[in-house]
Amino acid sequence: METMTPTSSHSPIHSIAVAAHPGLPEALAECPRICAYLEEHGLRVIGSSLYDEKLRSRVQAGEFDVLLALGGDGTMLRAAHLCAPLGIPVMGINLGHFGFLMQVQREDWTSAVDRMLLGEYWLENRMMLHVDHYRGDALLKSWDNVLNEVVVSRGEMVRPVRFSASVDGYLLTTYVADALIAATATGSTAYALAAGGPIMPPELRNILIVPVAPHLSMDRAIILSEGVTVSINVYTNYQAVVSVDGQAPLPMLNGDRVQVSCSGHTVRFIRFQDPGYFYRNLTAHMEQNPTRDLKS
Repeated sequence: METMTPTSSHSPIHSIAVAAHPGLPEALAECPRICAYLEEHGLRVIGSSLYDEKLRSRVQAGEFDVLLALGGDGTMLRAAHLCAPLGIPVMGINLGHFGFLMQVQREDWTSAVDRMLLGEYWLENRMMLHVDHYRGDALLKSWDNVLNEVVVSRGEMVRPVRFSASVDGYLLTTYVADALIAATATGSTAYALAAGGPIMPPELRNILIVPVAPHLSMDRAIILSEGVTVSINVYTNYQAVVSVDGQAPLPMLNGDRVQVSCSGHTVRFIRFQDPGYFYRNLTAHMEQNPTRDLKS
């Protein structure tokens, strides 16, 4: 992990993409103000919805040095998916409700931008997952930049599913459960935490396995090392689905397999507080109720 260093240790910032969550009026309203402020400082700027194809194509073309994500944790996830393959740092400005992944609040963005332009920040590198969905020997879909977790679960039918989990080809255990989560350290504070999993420091590069509502099965979370490959097999005569980072679920059939390993991509978050921020902020976040009308 990099620590806070003088300006000379960071590449100069000349261009910035400002991406707002389209469902948050606060984010859309703040976007032009932030763009105008950056332009006053002589930077090349584009500001739009995070889902705007023009913005996304220009980011993917490598035109920008930094992306500012305006929204909540969901916005940070989608920004990470976009930026991680290119190594573009992401700075989040919390305009959502929870903002566990954010450090900059709405009222602080001008000072944060000033510090960023002066190089008074450090880059927090967070591990991502590579996920493959197989049916027999056929690869149906791959995801190469999963920041939180992959969830294999029952579908609409309220019936548990049988799972087997293997590590590097060796059977680990079997489950009868509503779902099985394979998460990163970042994802340990998301769905995995709600399912009773441990909280892991964000710099760890481990894969966390957590069952959801296991029935007469192992009910403990398991932390695995970075280099392993986890295979989750599904056995059901009913419905099962797979979802990554909260995206729309895809159907799974009896015998389908989800294979999980460490991705070659790493997301880089711009941070201003010292690395101990995670522990100081943990209690404050745990006392919030994220089940309000969330749009992130």
